Amino acid sequence: MRLHILPVARKLGINKKIGCHTFFRHTYSTLLRSTGAELKIMQELLRHSTIRVTFDTSMQAVATGKRTAQEAVVHYCAHENQRNE
Repeated sequence: MRLHILPVARKLGINKKIGCHTFFRHTYSTLLRSTGAELKIMQELLRHSTIRVTFDTSMQAVATGKRTAQEAVVHYCAHENQRNE
C-alpha cells in the first residue's frame, strides 16, 4: 500500500487518508457494480446494514460509466459528421 497505491494517489492529487480496508472495499464495490450486480446482492456481499448505504457508495462508481457513454456519443457524432461531408 505504501509503496504502490499511496504514491500514485498523491501524484493524482488524492490527499485524504487511504487505508487497506477502505481501498479494497471500494474497489470490490466498483467491480461488483461494473458486472451489473443487483444492489441487493451487492448489499449482502458488502455486508451493508441498509440498501441506502450500498446505493450511496456504489453510485460513486458510475462516473466511469458516464464517461464511457459520453465518449460513445462523441464518437458517434464525429462519425456522423464525417459521413455528411
